[in-house]
Amino acid sequence: MASPYGTWPSPFDAASMAAATPRIDGARFVGDEIWWGESVPAEGGRITVRSSTGAEILPAPWNARSRVHEYGGGAWTADAAGILFFVDGGDQRVYRTLRGGEPEPLTAPGPQYGGLSVQQGRLLAVREDLRSEQHRRAIVEIPADGSAADDESAVRVFVSTSGFVAHPALSPDGTRIAWVQWNTVRMPWEQCLLHVAAVGTDDLATIGTSTALQPEWVSDHELLFLDDPSGRWNLERVELDGLHVVSRRAFPSDADTGGGLWVLGNRWYRPLDDGRIAAVRTNGADELVLIEPDGTSTHLSLPVTSEASIDDAAGGRILVSGAGATVDRGLWVLDTLTGQAFAVRGGVPIDRNWVAVPRPVTFDGPHGPVHAFDYPPTNPSAAAPDGELPPYIVMVHGGPTAHVGGAASTAYTYWTSRGIGVLDVNYGGSTGYGRAYRERLNGQWGVADVDDVIAAARGLAASGASDPDRIAIRGGSAGGWTVLCALVRGGAFGAGISRYGVADLRMLASDTHDFEKNYLTGLVGPLPEAEQTYIERSPLTHPDRIYVPVLLLQGADDKVVPPNQSEAIRDALAARGIPHEYVLFPGEGHGFRRAENIIAAFEAELAFLGRTFGFTPN
Repeated sequence: MASPYGTWPSPFDAASMAAATPRIDGARFVGDEIWWGESVPAEGGRITVRSSTGAEILPAPWNARSRVHEYGGGAWTADAAGILFFVDGGDQRVYRTLRGGEPEPLTAPGPQYGGLSVQQGRLLAVREDLRSEQHRRAIVEIPADGSAADDESAVRVFVSTSGFVAHPALSPDGTRIAWVQWNTVRMPWEQCLLHVAAVGTDDLATIGTSTALQPEWVSDHELLFLDDPSGRWNLERVELDGLHVVSRRAFPSDADTGGGLWVLGNRWYRPLDDGRIAAVRTNGADELVLIEPDGTSTHLSLPVTSEASIDDAAGGRILVSGAGATVDRGLWVLDTLTGQAFAVRGGVPIDRNWVAVPRPVTFDGPHGPVHAFDYPPTNPSAAAPDGELPPYIVMVHGGPTAHVGGAASTAYTYWTSRGIGVLDVNYGGSTGYGRAYRERLNGQWGVADVDDVIAAARGLAASGASDPDRIAIRGGSAGGWTVLCALVRGGAFGAGISRYGVADLRMLASDTHDFEKNYLTGLVGPLPEAEQTYIERSPLTHPDRIYVPVLLLQGADDKVVPPNQSEAIRDALAARGIPHEYVLFPGEGHGFRRAENIIAAFEAELAFLGRTFGFTPN
């Protein structure tokens, strides 16, 4: 018997979705074992570290989470002897522990750390100290003997700045250190410099000058890094004599090896012992390639198409985490010599009868092509009445300098298995399509992104794939801003779901955290010169233009987009009698990590769409 879209019975409830394959947070070869970080939603979203032997290396209540730059990353690492180093999410101190032992602090209270790595037997990190104005961030070496646990001065500082730093790389002989650095008025994808300095001196050279990423030494005299002077993030190799560049070579490709430097743990490539390089290349979806010394490349067969990270390398083997169009999220070992691969965690093939396989689609927009991935309603035991078109949710990713790659998604299966399609849009400003596409949003946030999601929604409806009267728009953070702006524009969406979204640009400029303090300068314009633009574009200025129901979801402890943003738009909608709902989640920051809140949020969204679009979810 036919059932209306949205009412199809589904075995994928919100609880099973919250308990699905968790996010992988870094991975390492440790002796004969493989260790990886893993989120545990049932334990408040804490990050544990597990081993391929089945052991939990970091038991509760310890939580490997960094707050450097607010988004963290690189909160744990390990050495070959099996010593775990991690940043505790509670006090942001660095600890060390042997398997089964009690963690011992290595740093004093006060600063916070991230981007941990063991190099040449030394523990390096990025330190952020918000108590200081002139030396807020530094590349440091942390003594592993615990001598800095009560004495901050025992931490060795390689470089300090009032700006931002990431990706420290110590040369094999320990005489030089490379890192990337950007100032407080630019974002790292706007300009990020690669510096190399002689350790213990003031001598410094700048090698990468565009948007440099991830320096890696391959010998005492050769350095690899990523940069995008050509408009694509590509690999470069330089030979150095001291700090002087002797030769330089690029490995060009019409794809990006690199992305937005939001977190400190990203690794887009790894050099191998035999001189080859395993790398991620992104042009819409991710691809793994092996780059030979002569610059030629071959495809590496692994079903990862999104969020790919080459977390570690040992000999000819690499550890790759990510998600795929035909497999769930996971962690794989790939032998680049034989091509053999196996999943360490997750990576299970999807059931295509139930899980929608995304298809890349492109729509014409006023600023050029708009790229997206379509996840159609998929359920082997249900069908809709003849002539009925499905409701759809247009998903808007955060960032906005970020990217979705088209991967099987338990979260999206929650919708598609019920007969609700999903369209995931990489609006202009997204990474993964080159710098020109990324810079489409410069000065146009709230305009170009809105044009693009509207063009995608209308293009989907014009193709006959969706019901034009039952298209909702959903996004979080910067995506929530685009949701609210699109509702103000009107005419394309019948409902909106904003998760911790931006409602007022001036409020955001005054309240947001240090890392994004000047993000809006590039996206909108400088203050106070562009203040009128800030006012005109803000949804909070035009609540009278919103005529469709709105669901607002917000973390009470969010420091990136504080609750006052959602509450301001809530009050404006209430004053006009616009149907709306507001749900505040205590204990949540920027994004929901606790299982009970993930469940509550998805159930609230499904019920909201049912009420709005006239169906009763099964």
